[in-house]
Amino acid sequence: MAQVTFCGACGSVTGSSTLLAWGERQLLVDCGLYQGDDELEQRNWRSFRFEPAKLEAVVVTHAHLDHTGLLPRLVAEGFEGPIYCTRPSRGLVSLILQDAGHIQEEQARYARKKGYSGHADPRPLYTEKDARRTLRLLRAVPFDERLEIAPGITVRYRRAGHLLGAGSIEIRAKGSDGERRTWIFSGDVGRYDVPILKDPEPPLDEPAALVLESTYGDRLHKNSDPEEEFRAAIPRVFARGGSVIIPAFALGRTQEVLYHLSHLVEDGALDPDDVFLDSPMAIKATDLYQQAKQEHDEELAEDVKNHLSALQADRFRRCRKSSESKALNNRKRPCVIVAASGMVNGGRVVHHLKRRLGDERTAVIFTGYQASGTRGRQLVSGAKRVRIHGESVSVRAEILSLHGLSAHGDSDDLLRWCDSLAARPERIYLNHGEDDSRKALAARLRSDGHAHPRLPFTGDSVPW
Repeated sequence: MAQVTFCGACGSVTGSSTLLAWGERQLLVDCGLYQGDDELEQRNWRSFRFEPAKLEAVVVTHAHLDHTGLLPRLVAEGFEGPIYCTRPSRGLVSLILQDAGHIQEEQARYARKKGYSGHADPRPLYTEKDARRTLRLLRAVPFDERLEIAPGITVRYRRAGHLLGAGSIEIRAKGSDGERRTWIFSGDVGRYDVPILKDPEPPLDEPAALVLESTYGDRLHKNSDPEEEFRAAIPRVFARGGSVIIPAFALGRTQEVLYHLSHLVEDGALDPDDVFLDSPMAIKATDLYQQAKQEHDEELAEDVKNHLSALQADRFRRCRKSSESKALNNRKRPCVIVAASGMVNGGRVVHHLKRRLGDERTAVIFTGYQASGTRGRQLVSGAKRVRIHGESVSVRAEILSLHGLSAHGDSDDLLRWCDSLAARPERIYLNHGEDDSRKALAARLRSDGHAHPRLPFTGDSVPW
């Protein structure tokens, strides 16, 4: 029997994973990490809902951890097939998985040293070595070309605009009734008319079914100019002797933040020597963005041509070594620190916040979605204290949110993307969104005349 099983991200914005099966032949779309509170993160240790060794292939929509972060565990448990991604995604997947393995090893060591874990011997979910084993299975494919990845099963990527290399995927195969049909997996749909990357492109096939993300299905992005918000906030914070910390996802969000900060430099409103990019992975990702000229939108292409790109290596100061990051703690002059991770669940930004959250001169500027249960969600929700490395840290810093920098399309963007499909799908399944977001998007889709959207639970199966 040909069927689709929803294995993750049903009612959450992390942990994306969908199993496709045609009898004994099985494929997986994404294999994402759960991120958030303890309950969510414990799901990463659960048994898979399938046998990894029996999977024929994995097809990845894009590089973010919530879509790729469990691949090393999948490989460690027996998967040996190809992992397909777009050509621009390959470098980012390599960066993010190796970094994730390294961070998990470091966190386990730190928890063991400080004794704040509930486990006698904290261990990582996987290691950097596990990640490197996974990277050997990557197979990069171009956008817009149909590829047969198994007998009778084809895939084609279309640009999703969310992240360098991000794609929506058309998968075409026979159903149990013998009829060939196409399912479209949206991945994460980006925004229209924003800097750096080309706009989302509609898939070309007429879909029988659509699996659609719903991260921002219940809201519209504020009609704000992030550049002007930076222009207002940074000088104000500098004037009181404070520094600005920007928790930013190393892939995508960091590059857009640098783009806007670069315009402040061009206008004389910011000294580039006061801006620090403090994330080895973000530095490497920024170089990949700079090199991927075929993915640049018109504005960035013009900046690159004129040697004004915010992404070029000498634009801002870069902290590759941990010693350079630690040196920022002793800096007296105000500065802007852009550091991962974007939800403050790991990375160097956690150490900066541990030292600076108690200083009322500091400002922390969040630039994107903060998932339920994350430290970032606690801060934007007004928490007066947060726990970092087992310690309770007072929050006196100014907390700001810039919604105009989200890499996720809002409700209008998702409707616009759906309306651009070659035909309206007979079935729509909403995942990768918290339940309020899924329900709100379902209502909008119904009012727009689309098929009644379904909200699958984890483990639900439906026919192909």
